[in-house]
Amino acid sequence: MDDMNNLGFILAAACRKHGAAVAIEAAETKLTYDALLERAMDVERALIAHDCRPDEPVHVLVSSHPADLAGFLGVWLAGGVVVPLHRTSPASVIDSVQGRSRARLAVDVADSDVVTLIGETPPDARAQLDRAAMIIFTSGSTGVPKGVVIGHDAFNGKLRAIDAMIHFRRNERTLQLLNITFSFGIWSSLLTLIGGGTIVLPQKFVPALLLEQLRNERIHRVGVVPTMLRAMLAVRAQDADGLTAACPTLRQILTGGEQLSEQLATQVAQLFPDTDLVNIFGLTETSTCDFFQFPPDREANPHSLGLPSSNVQFRVVDELGAPCEQGAIGELQIRSPFLMSGYLDEPGLTQAAFSDGWFRSGDLAQLDVDGQVRLMGRSKELISRGGNKVTPMEVERALKQHEAVCDCMVVGAPDDILGERIHALIVPNRGCAIEADTLRAFLSSRLDRFKMPDFIYIADALPIGRTGKADRRELRNMISGGTLAPLAGRS
Repeated sequence: MDDMNNLGFILAAACRKHGAAVAIEAAETKLTYDALLERAMDVERALIAHDCRPDEPVHVLVSSHPADLAGFLGVWLAGGVVVPLHRTSPASVIDSVQGRSRARLAVDVADSDVVTLIGETPPDARAQLDRAAMIIFTSGSTGVPKGVVIGHDAFNGKLRAIDAMIHFRRNERTLQLLNITFSFGIWSSLLTLIGGGTIVLPQKFVPALLLEQLRNERIHRVGVVPTMLRAMLAVRAQDADGLTAACPTLRQILTGGEQLSEQLATQVAQLFPDTDLVNIFGLTETSTCDFFQFPPDREANPHSLGLPSSNVQFRVVDELGAPCEQGAIGELQIRSPFLMSGYLDEPGLTQAAFSDGWFRSGDLAQLDVDGQVRLMGRSKELISRGGNKVTPMEVERALKQHEAVCDCMVVGAPDDILGERIHALIVPNRGCAIEADTLRAFLSSRLDRFKMPDFIYIADALPIGRTGKADRRELRNMISGGTLAPLAGRS
């Protein structure tokens, strides 16, 4: 394809421009830009030999193989649509995705047969996939994954907007810990390559090895989710080398995917005093990265999302779609040229996701006095306790102000009397004990009585979902399954 907004055209042009420079580096492998393009053209030829049709969905299996992005590029060069899937995904998951994507071709650059047939006939052309770059399957609130269709124009536009905020430079090295089945890992990888940098791949995420790599290797940027930051800090707490980590080349820590607490941000900033911690908010459906919170933004307003990226508009509205007044809680909605084309083959779900051209994020938010956005939780996580609406985040913020609380997670769970009760899981700071009565007395001056946790649990870490993020659904499952013993019962 020769469309200048096509991601394949853009990435192939970068490969030709940077040629002999190292594009991707792993433990025992260095893949140049020339070699990356050559591998991608092998994929392209194999797909054409299998009669890959324009805008045909193609499964691309990935993990931490140095040539995985050649799979993406090869599909785009052949005119197909990338459907990223992890190599370790259970067969039932892959079959479920195939049932929705209707893909007949799969690419695995780690296999001797780079392209395999997984279906008998090409799927019918779908207008929704016209000029589509990717179909990214995300976890739905019902547990059924949704296929988010992202166009070349939209994603390329968002890549430009992201780069205008955080500036990927030639010869910079990005340590890539993030999975490229998810948007965060995809855009950070693509921008590194388009900018002429090098992607550095670890074998796996090990907190102690990560700290060692950041200190001893030339790394300019790393992308992480807050769960990874907490794991690093836990390792660092056992390290006697001091309170800071000397990482002379580390310019940026990019974090997103889950909420970054003020306490965690402060601890990370203390550990890496010469590095910018950039907190990013966005959704797969918006091509990610709608807000950026840089260190000066955090100092001025630690609870805000920070600055919107270029061409991103936002509003906070009530249940009737009317703009909320300052301080009132409503739904955050986003409008930009970078929104998804829709949910794959789900016209009803797609229509429900928009309101007059605004994407309904499902996030509860409020506007601060300076017009910036403060997140208050997910609307589907809203707890209704005795008719009173409570957002998990406001309870979590109060809990995190207690000196003994390292981290916490709050959810609602069904109750025969009040509809739902409030359950709080707390990870104590090292060497600290949590006493229920003391904690309740502390919260009583910070929360209305109906917002007080009914049940309190203690654990060494927050429950983690399959994506590696702290996951409220996992906590709900633990509560419903009776695997947690409450520290204190109903108030």
